[in-house]
Amino acid sequence: MLCLGSAIRLTHAERARLLQLTDIAPDGIRSRADLWHYVARCKAHYWGRSEDTRFLHWLIDCEAARCLAVDDSLLPEGEPRGG
Repeated sequence: MLCLGSAIRLTHAERARLLQLTDIAPDGIRSRADLWHYVARCKAHYWGRSEDTRFLHWLIDCEAARCLAVDDSLLPEGEPRGG
């Protein structure tokens, strides 16, 4: 991810990984809030309580954290997480 102040831009590799993982294009992501809205939209699309769904939500969280270069456990309180 490239940052300039509060603006962000996902790299081609990050966009490709998110698309491969979710099958939902990560378009229009220009801020951290946009990224978390995308994560929430993906989780809402793949909703449920099954182990597979929880695992997919965890993978989405991990990939978002990877884009932000933070550990998933260090995400701010209230940010979308798996589960």
